[in-house]
Amino acid sequence: MTRPSLRALYRQLAAALAVAVLAGPALAQKSNDGNNDEDAPATARNTPPSASAQRVYDAARDRLLQIRTLLRGQDSQASTGSGFIVTADGHAITNYHVVSQAALQPKRYRLVYVGTDGEQGTVQLLAFDALHDLALIKLVPNAKGAVAPHARTPLTFRPRASTVARGERIYSLGYPLDVGFALHEGTYNGLVERSFYPNIFFGGALNPGMSGGPAVDANGRIIGINVAARIDGQSVSFLVPAEYAEDLLARSRDAKPITQAVYPEITRQLLIHQDQLTARLLAMQWRDSGHERYNIPVPQEDFMRCWGRSTPAETKGLQFERSDCEMNNEVFVSGQLRTGGFSARHEAYDGSKLGTLRFARQYSNSFRNEWFGGDRQRTPPQCHERYVDRDGLPLRVVTCMTAYRKLHGLYDLSVLVATLDENQMGAQGRMDVHGVSFDNAIKLTDHYLRGYGWKNASH
Repeated sequence: MTRPSLRALYRQLAAALAVAVLAGPALAQKSNDGNNDEDAPATARNTPPSASAQRVYDAARDRLLQIRTLLRGQDSQASTGSGFIVTADGHAITNYHVVSQAALQPKRYRLVYVGTDGEQGTVQLLAFDALHDLALIKLVPNAKGAVAPHARTPLTFRPRASTVARGERIYSLGYPLDVGFALHEGTYNGLVERSFYPNIFFGGALNPGMSGGPAVDANGRIIGINVAARIDGQSVSFLVPAEYAEDLLARSRDAKPITQAVYPEITRQLLIHQDQLTARLLAMQWRDSGHERYNIPVPQEDFMRCWGRSTPAETKGLQFERSDCEMNNEVFVSGQLRTGGFSARHEAYDGSKLGTLRFARQYSNSFRNEWFGGDRQRTPPQCHERYVDRDGLPLRVVTCMTAYRKLHGLYDLSVLVATLDENQMGAQGRMDVHGVSFDNAIKLTDHYLRGYGWKNASH
């Protein structure tokens, strides 16, 4: 079956919006990381491990792995990460981003493991959970008589009913910077606030190459999986909660090895993600922007963060106040592509010190100075401009969509809006949603535009 062109879909979007946006009052709303390893270098100086940390490492070391991605033609190393054994049959857990090159280009890359004793062998990819950045792999021992993976005692997961206390010591293990196995000691600080998917805030250092390694308690039980660190903070790192790895193991331990590029499965998982994101956004009631004249859609901060700034009060030219809201979570697809995010921003302009002509020129230039994407991963944007009446408030609206070249059925959506009722005052807003279906793009555009209107009914 031939897929409709982006231009044809876009015409449908424009037609649907003509009905949805102009068809009366607003709808009722419910309240409510040299490689694919993205861990950032920790800037904190590491302290020597405690006696308890040394005991944890000694007990866990035989279950630790370095995961290497090799170019098939050269057999040279393209990227590295970490992993750990979770069954006596040789199943192991790592991050999806650690194995993503081989997952997406299996004819070009292959996976191998190295144990703490120097044992090496092949890795088979069985399954992955891109939304939580996890992968289930299985070790194939080499043919040189090395100790078979199943001879190792696997690490065990901490029972879910055993609550981790804030401040409890936890220990992150991995293979940092391709220099050797190591342990970093830190604390459990609860879950990251305002995160779309749960992540553990680990008060300890993670370095590149540690991605996919385990974080364990004092008894050596798995609490989380190393995933990332912040480069703008010291000892601020993140772990995927162990329950998601445990679930992945339970449903996929008997899966056959993946031998083809995983784009269809990535797409399937991203479609689930965008449905969940859309549902939460549609159920979200826009909060007050604080503008004296307009209602401007500003998202709640349940799973995103908003930041504001403004021109100094003594500014002689164009004055503005700006709000930027953005999700911190995106889904890793490849080293060149992340998707699944949402952002919204607006600027409220006051041009009373400029005069009508100068304000109009700067206001218009600000509206035109926007970029709507298009690259090797996506098609060039298709845009449509129209004028919308929101209960008497005239809006200039530009809607753009780009299609993903290998993630069929997913698009990036951008909606740009400007008020047109005043000669020396105005507001401009923009919403961006990455990796969304066409139908959900229509729903989210309508929802966003309905957030605009007069501050009160007197206008």
